[in-house]
Formats: sequence, structure tokens, C-alpha cells
Amino acid sequence: MLLGGLSEARTATPEIQKIADKVRSQLEENTNEKYEKFEAVEYKTQFVAGQNYFIKMDVGCSGFLHIKVFSAHSGKDDLELHGYRTNKTKNDELTYF
Repeated sequence: MLLGGLSEARTATPEIQKIADKVRSQLEENTNEKYEKFEAVEYKTQFVAGQNYFIKMDVGCSGFLHIKVFSAHSGKDDLELHGYRTNKTKNDELTYF
């Protein structure tokens, strides 16, 4: 993978779920939604001046969304929600946004 390029899509791991859970409140505040289900399905990474995680989330009722989480690598408490895309489907590819 080239610096700045996206990795291949991989099945979400428990670590990826923890990353998503840490920004859940930020996402719910931004979207003005409360998600009963919040399950990481797959993810891609991008190495920049830190690391971006692009994560596909199953939010129930056949709904999916994509979130972008940034980590400056100064610890797991430095995670920030840097973007999201709603109205996605299970088959929508994770892409840069």
C-alpha cells in the first residue's frame, strides 16, 4: 500500500469495533440519531500523519453508514470522528471521503 492510499477492505475486528464505539457519541450528536445497533462490518485504513480508519457500520433495519476516524497515534484516547456518510447499503464500497 502506498503512503496515503487506502488498504484493501478487511473484516472488522474487535479492535475496530472499539474504535467505532469511541466515536459513537460524536456521530450520534452530528447525525441527531440514536443507533440501537452499531456493529462494525468491515474497514480500510489509510496512513497519513497518523492513521485514518474508514469503517462500514451496520446500524440495523438494513441501514449502513460509513465513518472516518482519525488517530494521531498518541494513544487510543486521541480518536476523532472526521466524517461520515449516511444512507449506505451493505454492498456500498468503502471509499475515501
